[in-house]
Amino acid sequence: MTPCPVVVATDLADDGMELLRQAEDVSLKQARPGESSLRQQLESAEGLIVRSDVQVDAELLEHAPRLRVIGLAGTGVGNIDVDTATRRGIIVTSTPGTSAIAAGEHTLALLLALGRNLVAAHNSLQAGYWPLQRARQAGVQLAGKTIGILGYGRVGRVVAERCLAFGMQVLVHDPYIAEDQPGDRRLQPVGLDDLLGRSDFISLHVPLTDETRHMLDAAAIERIRAGARLINTAHGAVWDEQAVADALRSGQLAGVATDVFPQEPPSGSPLIGLDAVLHTPRIGDNTREANLNLSTQIVAQVLDALRGHDYRHVVNMPFLPGTPWAEARPYMRLADCMGRILHALARQPVRRVAVEYRGERLDDLIKPLTVALLHGILKPVLGDQVNYINAPVLASARGLQVMQTRGLSTGDYASLVSCHFTLEGGEEITMGGTLLDGREPRIVQINEYDINFVPLGQLLIMGSRDQPGVIGRVGTLLADNDVNIASWQTGRASPGGNTLTVLTLDQPLTEGQLQVLQALEFVRHARQLEIRL
Repeated sequence: MTPCPVVVATDLADDGMELLRQAEDVSLKQARPGESSLRQQLESAEGLIVRSDVQVDAELLEHAPRLRVIGLAGTGVGNIDVDTATRRGIIVTSTPGTSAIAAGEHTLALLLALGRNLVAAHNSLQAGYWPLQRARQAGVQLAGKTIGILGYGRVGRVVAERCLAFGMQVLVHDPYIAEDQPGDRRLQPVGLDDLLGRSDFISLHVPLTDETRHMLDAAAIERIRAGARLINTAHGAVWDEQAVADALRSGQLAGVATDVFPQEPPSGSPLIGLDAVLHTPRIGDNTREANLNLSTQIVAQVLDALRGHDYRHVVNMPFLPGTPWAEARPYMRLADCMGRILHALARQPVRRVAVEYRGERLDDLIKPLTVALLHGILKPVLGDQVNYINAPVLASARGLQVMQTRGLSTGDYASLVSCHFTLEGGEEITMGGTLLDGREPRIVQINEYDINFVPLGQLLIMGSRDQPGVIGRVGTLLADNDVNIASWQTGRASPGGNTLTVLTLDQPLTEGQLQVLQALEFVRHARQLEIRL
C-alpha cells in the first residue's frame, strides 16, 4: 500500500511527530507556515496538520486536490474555510479540551495580574522606585468580587471552578446552554445584560462565530458596570478593539488583559501601549503539558480519520458533542446500506426522501444517519467524489430533498430507521432497517414485503410471482453456473401474489447469467449489487 502523505505545517511535540514517523501507512512531510513549499507539498497531501497561524482558505485548498483531512492543533477553526472544505469532502477536525487547563490557568494569571497591577509594580521597582508609587499601585482583591464568565465551555468551566475557590461570585452566560445546565449550584446563569451590569471582572471564553463576532461592541461596553475589568483569552474578534480602548481612556473600564488580537501579530492594535492594558502574545495554551497532549491527540485524530477508524471532534460532520463514533458507526452503516439498496431498486432518480427514526438510541444520531443515507444513495453514482462530509451538499445540488416524518408503515421494532423514497416518475419505495444486538445491520421491510437479511456482500434482489418451483429453478440455474448461495430470504405480500427475494452469493452473476435469470417467466425483476463498507 502506498503511504499516505501527511503535511505538518506547525510545531508539534516530539511524541506527536514520533506517532507519524512510526505509522507505516503514512509518509511524513514538514513545511513552515507561509513558505512556498507548503503549497508544493499540498499537491500530493492527503492529510494536513496546522495551528491557527496558517490560513487554510479556498485559495490554499486549490493547491490540495487530494486532501482528505485537515487537523487543527487547537479549538477555534476561524482560520479554516470550513465551507469550502465541506464542499470538497475534506474532514476538518480540532482538539477541544486539550489546552483547557492551560488556557484557564492563563486567564487566572491575567486576572490576578490585572487586579493587583503586577506589571506596573514590577516596572516601578525595576526603575528604582520603592514606596513612592505604593498608593498608585494599590490593587483589588478577588474575594467578594463578581466575575462574569461569557461562554461556559471547557475553558469557561476551568475558570469558574478556580474563581469559586478565590471566594468570588460567579455569573455565567452562554447562549448555547440552558440556564439550568451548570451543575454547580454556586454558579448563577444570567442574561448578557445582567452579566455586564453586575460584574467587576468579565472573562471572555466564546468561540468566534457570526453571532459572537464583535459581541462586545461599543453599545455593549456602555452597559458594563463602570470600573470593571475585561479579560480576553478567546479570540480578538469577539470584541471591538477600538471600543475597548475608548472605554479605557474614558474610565468606563479600569483595566484590560488580553492574550488575543483580531490580527496576529497585532500590528496597529489600539490596545498596545495603553497603561491599563496587560497583553501577552497568544500564550494561553503554551504549556509543555498542553502542547504534548495537543500534539499526540491531533496526530491520533488525523490518522484515525484517514484510516476511517474514528471521526471524533470533526467539526463538519453532524454529530452532537460527545457522541461516540463507536456508537454511531453501526447505525450509519445500516443507513448507508439502505441508500445503496434503494439505488439498486430505483428505476428513476430519487427526488425526495422522508425519514423516520424510532428509539431512544437514535435521538442523537438523526443528522449523521441522514448523511449516511444520502451517502449510500449517491455512492454508486459519484464514487469517491462523495463522503460523509459532502453528501448533503451534493444531494442538494442534485435536487434531492430530505425531510423528517412520522407514521411510516414499517415494522414494529424498538429501534428502527424507516425511509420513504419518491422517485422522479412518482414511484415510491419504503424501506425499514434495524440492528441485531446493536451491531449487525438488517433490512426488515421493503415496500409491502416483510423480510430479514444482512445488507452486506454480493446481493441478488429478485422480484417474482409466488408459485411452486421458484426456489428449485433459480437454485438449479445458479448451481449450473457454479454460483454458490450463502443465504436466501423471501418475503411475500400474500399467498399466490408477488414475492421479493434477496440472495447473498459468493460471487456475482455475469451479465449473461443475469439475463437468463431475468427471462424466467415468473421473474418480475432481478438486480444485483455489492455492498462492502
